[in-house]
Order: sequence, then structure tokens, then C-alpha cells
Amino acid sequence: MNKLSTAVFVGVAAVVAANFCLYTVNEREHALVFALGELKEVVSEPGLHVKLPPPFQNVVYLDKRILTLDAPTADLVQTSEKKNLMIDSFVKWRIADPRRYWVSFQGNERAAEDRISALLRDALNQTVNKRTVNGITSRERDVAMLEIRTGLQERVRDVGVEVVDVRLKRVDFTPEISESVYRRMEAERKRVAAEERSTGAAEAEKIRADADRQRAVILAQAYNQAQQIKGEGDAIANATYAEAFSKNAEFARFYRNIEAYRASFANKKDVMVIDPSADFFKYMKEPEAK
Repeated sequence: MNKLSTAVFVGVAAVVAANFCLYTVNEREHALVFALGELKEVVSEPGLHVKLPPPFQNVVYLDKRILTLDAPTADLVQTSEKKNLMIDSFVKWRIADPRRYWVSFQGNERAAEDRISALLRDALNQTVNKRTVNGITSRERDVAMLEIRTGLQERVRDVGVEVVDVRLKRVDFTPEISESVYRRMEAERKRVAAEERSTGAAEAEKIRADADRQRAVILAQAYNQAQQIKGEGDAIANATYAEAFSKNAEFARFYRNIEAYRASFANKKDVMVIDPSADFFKYMKEPEAK
């Protein structure tokens, strides 16, 4: 019984000793080992490690992952044109040197973010002050973000922080100049629209003029072709008439008089003033004339 009690006591003591002397580090953490309040060792490799029991040694953990600092308010920055911009940004950062980070901030993440925010404003001002509005908003935006990240990294290197990325989420004019900018933009858009309409009207006139010219040419060619065909038809008809009438001249004269009568008496309301003895009525007076 005594042996069993001794074994249980030894087991419990071993568990308690292990609990106080062993610690684990996962892949998301840095472990800082302190001996009587003095930082002795930084452990970044994940696994099971050994230390002295408190109060001789204790362990503090720091986050190894990439953290996000999202500015709660936009920063007021002036461009090279002396125009104020409201710039909203965020920073991706992580602890690169746990020892320097602890010395600088005592592991206080909020203090580290405040320091990074202040240094970010300094880097932001330095980058934006030498660029125009157009440059910082469009043409040189990517270059500016890279320059801000590089400048911020130089400023935070001594405090054990690595800047992974810096992004500009929003770049706006300040409210007092936004209205004037919008009016200028509106005027510019109206000017461009007026130019486009003017150009379109000119092109439309050119197209209509060209269409009218082509129409006139086509009609003239068609009329010329029709007159040629008509002339050829008249020539053939006259030749046919001449050939037919040459066989009987008296019949030809009779046929022509009949055609003249049909044309003259087509309308009953027509009135003719003519000598009844004229040759025009020859075949009316002598219908059997040869």
C-alpha cells in the first residue's frame, strides 16, 4: 500500500513539475522566456520546450501572424498643388524581431499600432507632398503605395516590426473643395459632350451630302439609260410603223386620222373651232375614201 501511495505521489509530482517546467509553442506564436523579469530567450520554433518553474522563469507569447492596422479616420494630406486630400489607408504588419518589439512596446499591441499609425502619417505626407492629385489618385498610385511602404519600413525597423503591405483604400477631396471640383468636372464633361455633338453633326451633314450626291448621280445615270432605251424603242417602233405604212399609204393616213379623232374627241366637254371643210374631217365626210 505504501508503495502504491508513493507511486501515485511521484506521478502527481511529475505531472505538476511538467506543468510548471514544460511549455508549448505553436506555429502562430513567438514565446519569450523571462528569468526573474529579465528576457533570456526567444523561441519561435513550434514544439514542446523546457523551462524552470515559476518564479524562476515564465513565458509570454506574442502573435506571429500578419496583423492589420486599419486607420479609424482618414488622414488630411496636402499635394504638391497645395490641395488637401483625405486619404484612408491600412497597413499589414507583423512582429519580425520579438526581442526589439518587447523592448519597444512591452508586448502591448495597441501601443505598437499607435506608433505605426504616427509613422505612417509621416511617410504618407512625405510621399504625397511631392505628387499631384492626378498622380496620387491614378497615374502613380501603385508607385506611391510602394514608396509609402518602403518609407514606413525604414521607420519601424528599430522597433522589431516588419511592414508587409500598405494600401490606400480611398482618396477624396476635402468637403470645402469637393463642390468646386465637381463643378469643374461637370463643365469639362459638358464641353466634351458639346464637342462630340458638334463633331457628330458635322459628320452627319457630310454623310447626308454624300448620300444626296450619290442619289443625284444614280438618278441621272438611270434617266440617261432610260432615255437611251426609250430612244431605241422609239426608233424600232418608227421603223416598224414605216415598214407597215409603206405597204399601204392610204391606210396609214386613215389610221393616223382615226388616232387624231380619238385624241381630239376624248373629252365630251372639249370644244373645237375649225373649218368643217378642212382635210381633218376628210374621213368623216368620206368614210369609204380609198
